Amino acid sequence: MADKPTVKVTQTGSPIGRRPDQRQTLIGLGLNKLRRSRVLEDTPAVQGMITRVRHLVKVEAAN
Repeated sequence: MADKPTVKVTQTGSPIGRRPDQRQTLIGLGLNKLRRSRVLEDTPAVQGMITRVRHLVKVEAAN
C-alpha cells in the first residue's frame, strides 16, 4: 500500500485579535500555540483549512 502524502503545518502567528473562524480553523488543524507543529494527511479539506489561515501558518512537505 502506498503512503499517503502528508504536510507539516507549523503555527507562526497568534490567533489573538483574529476572527473567530480563523481561531477555530487553527484548532481544527490541531494547532493552539505558537511554533507547534502537526503532520497531517494532504487532503482537499486540509488544504482548504490551510488556505484560510495561510498568514498564520508555515507549510512544508513531510514526506
